[in-house]
Amino acid sequence: MNGAEALIESLVRSGVEVCFNNPGTSEMHLVAAIDKVKGMRPILGLFEGVVTGAADGYGRMAGKPACTLLHLGPGLGNGLANLHNAKKAGTPVVNVVGEHATYHRKYDAPLNSDIRSLAGPMSHWVETIEHAGDAARMAARAVAEARRGPGRIATLILPADSAWNELAAPAPIAALEPAPSPEVTPAQIDAVAEALRKAKNAVILLGADGVRAEALAAAGRVAAASGARLYCETFNKRIERGAGRVAAKTVPYFAEMALDELQGTDLLVLAGARVPVAFFAYPGKASVLVPEGCEARELARADEDVTGALTALADALGAPARPNATQELKRPDLPASSDFNAGTIGQAIGALLPEGAIVADEGCTSGMWSQIFTAGAPPHDWLQLTGGSIGCGVPLATGAAVACPDRKVVCLQGDGGAMYTIQALWTQAREGLDVVTILFANRSYAILNIELGRVGVSAPGPKAKSMLDIGNPTIDFTAMAKAMGVNAVRCTDNAGFAKAFKAALAEKGPHLIEVVI
Repeated sequence: MNGAEALIESLVRSGVEVCFNNPGTSEMHLVAAIDKVKGMRPILGLFEGVVTGAADGYGRMAGKPACTLLHLGPGLGNGLANLHNAKKAGTPVVNVVGEHATYHRKYDAPLNSDIRSLAGPMSHWVETIEHAGDAARMAARAVAEARRGPGRIATLILPADSAWNELAAPAPIAALEPAPSPEVTPAQIDAVAEALRKAKNAVILLGADGVRAEALAAAGRVAAASGARLYCETFNKRIERGAGRVAAKTVPYFAEMALDELQGTDLLVLAGARVPVAFFAYPGKASVLVPEGCEARELARADEDVTGALTALADALGAPARPNATQELKRPDLPASSDFNAGTIGQAIGALLPEGAIVADEGCTSGMWSQIFTAGAPPHDWLQLTGGSIGCGVPLATGAAVACPDRKVVCLQGDGGAMYTIQALWTQAREGLDVVTILFANRSYAILNIELGRVGVSAPGPKAKSMLDIGNPTIDFTAMAKAMGVNAVRCTDNAGFAKAFKAALAEKGPHLIEVVI
């Protein structure tokens, strides 16, 4: 057994079953090991941002890490943007990054780089396997690190000789248990309960695992006992929403709208969420989105047992055994208007979204309508752009479909973000993944056109406008999808979209619907 084989076997024994990969020469022994060691499914991505984004989607839905296989520092560098999103989400991911052989590094070959420094900002834990005999132990440790709390990014750097060198004796390979999530103390629960009793206008802000169904139900009990309003963060890892579940309003994206929404709040209880801040700084506008005179009090951090803390808080308040209010099943009708826009598309999605669907949302300005119109749809999951780095949508949907092959995945994708990682469609076709991508083609970085005025730029000139326009030349997403093996159609009216969406939902495999708005 060589170091590469020991590493892969250790990952498999630790519960890692999928390797999203884009390997190079320094990883060839790992490629061979995946063929020799049973239990690891390799999935190729044609760009490293697809690989890391798919690992994010998989980890959010599977609740355990996949591993990535990346080629040296430049390969890792290509995947960093979606690792940023995964880190902000609290997704478990194990990265395996090939490195030059230990004795070759000193020659500073063309692909040589400081991989540890590249990995550090987007990882919680980084280690280098300097000896083949350490591969199994360190792989097991990496998985345990990735599984801590809601999820972490663990990065293993494997020099080529640590991969190809034979072990003097078979390495003992055993999975390691992650450190348990910290428990919230009874004193903390009692203090928050007392604050809620005194508050006149309290808000509970939910984040991390606080927007999963069980936690939402507990938060609904707290609301029933205290009168507090429930909100969730603007962008979330995985919201379990729809009919029969407790609904939480979303803190608006724009700072002034968020402050208006929270105006008059005197107590803000944080359950897996951070103190809300503006996505960006704006001239003359607030950065921290807590109204004046409001106390922010932490119930549980994201790495703590948020569900347990909410349940204990409900009990401390003498809350009813069940929440008083849950979302009723209420679908919109299919749109009858002759207008065709993001709103009518969202209305049709709300009318047709199947039970158990997984929605990967990088629709940006267009996707918010779909979120509004699906509130009363049958139970489903909603995955969001947690770190703000665009290019996550199609890879996120790809990973979610690998994790949940029996569930329909719907990807809401803006055309600007799509061009960062459109290669994920090829992976969907190759793997036969059940994903419907709704591609909003507004031929613009629309959010930036809005932000231009918000930061105080008045009367932008033609050069400025051209930097936000992606319609010249027009990108043919339908042709691009077909070229990568995905069934694709373009829609320009409501009837055509409803027909195309129904057909895609009824048929297994990847589909793309380009909606020109």
